[in-house]
Amino acid sequence: MEHNYRFSVAPMLDCTDRHFRVLMRQVSRHCLLYSEMVVARALHHIAQEGSPSRMGEKQQRLERLLGFDPGEHPLALQLGGDDPELLAEAARMGADWGYDEINLNVGCPSEKVQQGRFGACLMAEPERVARCVAAMAAATPLPVTVKHRIGIDERDSYEELLAFVDGLAAAGAARFAVHARKAWLNGLDPKQNRTVPPLRWDLVHRLKRERPQLTIELNGGLEDLDPCQEQLALVDGVMVGRAAYAHPLRWAGVDRRIFGDAGGAEPRASTVLRGVLPHAERWCASGGRLWPIARHLVHVVEGVSGARHWRGWLTREAGQAGAGPAVLEAAARQLEERGL
Repeated sequence: MEHNYRFSVAPMLDCTDRHFRVLMRQVSRHCLLYSEMVVARALHHIAQEGSPSRMGEKQQRLERLLGFDPGEHPLALQLGGDDPELLAEAARMGADWGYDEINLNVGCPSEKVQQGRFGACLMAEPERVARCVAAMAAATPLPVTVKHRIGIDERDSYEELLAFVDGLAAAGAARFAVHARKAWLNGLDPKQNRTVPPLRWDLVHRLKRERPQLTIELNGGLEDLDPCQEQLALVDGVMVGRAAYAHPLRWAGVDRRIFGDAGGAEPRASTVLRGVLPHAERWCASGGRLWPIARHLVHVVEGVSGARHWRGWLTREAGQAGAGPAVLEAAARQLEERGL
């Protein structure tokens, strides 16, 4: 998975599920994808269920949390938690399931996440985070990485950020995905925390200059490929979140421009749908509904005449009881007839 972190799609709750990851893999063959955050304690509870009569149910629950298609690689599992032992156990489970790396969430500011004692609030406890990273790194040969903010509340000085990163590097963190905004843990909701605190790319640049031996990714405020390429002259990688989810084809040039892969044509909306079809066929054949897949696909067409009509048609058809892959086949044909 060498250097796939040069461009990655951030972990996002309710967004980066296995269906969206399959979609994004049609857009880029090389970028690093992340799971939604999985709570380590939840994995522990499932793992402790030992009744033979419930083994099938146990496996289904693990599959819902950890399952992915082989074509999603390279793929990182993001974990949430503050207990070193539980995180170590979860990291081992992630390795056993075939993930390529394990990531610790120290960046999410939501109130629910704070109540669970993980996410951005852990930046107030750097020693605890270091113990978590050390336990995870000892539990698996996979890279253990950390996604975090530049600070929280009034604890937002560069010196505090540097000390936080130095402590985690010493504990075994292999890479740092730094959201270049601090988080206000009280008074702002998660959406506001993505926009209200000012972007401080300069702090991430300084971190890379002063710790050149560390692998530093920049997250926050990257809306298209031009600024991503500019930032890669200053940091090791760039991570894109909501802009990738809402505008997946905006990133169709990632493989050519970021990874230097000029082979093959850049993806179009119709080729994305065609690429997702085998996954949809397997999913629906196993009893899954089509809508969890189609809800992501409505974003692949925008900015062209008739886009709203196409999205409305796909939403109606895919939401019908019993809808199957034939709906996506028809949707792809409509796009092909329009050269999209």
